[in-house]
Amino acid sequence: MTPFVAQLRTELRLVARNGEQLLLTLGIPLLILVFFGLVDVLPTDTEDPVDFLAPGVMALAVMSSAMVSLGIGTGFERSYHVLKRLGATPLGRPRLIAAKVGSVAVVELVQFAVLVPVAYAIGWRPDDPNWALAVVAVVVGTAAFAGIGLTMAGRLRGELNLAAQNGLYLVLLLLGGMVIPFAKLPGGVRAIAYLLPSGALADVLRDALGGGATNAGRSWLVLTVWAVVAPVTASRLFRWD
Repeated sequence: MTPFVAQLRTELRLVARNGEQLLLTLGIPLLILVFFGLVDVLPTDTEDPVDFLAPGVMALAVMSSAMVSLGIGTGFERSYHVLKRLGATPLGRPRLIAAKVGSVAVVELVQFAVLVPVAYAIGWRPDDPNWALAVVAVVVGTAAFAGIGLTMAGRLRGELNLAAQNGLYLVLLLLGGMVIPFAKLPGGVRAIAYLLPSGALADVLRDALGGGATNAGRSWLVLTVWAVVAPVTASRLFRWD
């Protein structure tokens, strides 16, 4: 077994054994999708709330795994000096990073394998979905959120990083256009929301999966900028110990 495969298996086992991470990456998105998809209480302005919610919850799932789960786990590993020790082994830092990226990709596959059938089961019927474009959006969004999560994980103490990641998760969930339309936000907040990676990913996913995007061109630009700037920032600021 190669060092990369061994580390990838370890990363996946750690995710599977961590109940809090499973709740964050799959439980919360699934609960939001089913509850608000069946109970029409959100101001979605769509005939069926699941039509608005499904792409937004997919964006939430990406943020949960690529930013919060990855960021919190990496932050505690850095605080406990695990990263420094692993980086000095034959595994090396490049393969360690690749294993973490691979584990995020596997988790996202599981998330979508659950969320998409559930969305269809509760009535989601996207018009002429472009799944290839949606995959591109997920890849770009993953890069953006992973960069944000690793930037915080590489600079903050474990406990502070935990609080910061969860706090940012809530802010992006409420203000990022995932479950509440941009149009329903106050004017000043809306201007900021347009620039957030969460809203941009949700918007481009809605554009790819049946329409309903606010401004797909702007959202692609915002998401791409985050996908470039956040990983570069993480690479420059990340401390291994």
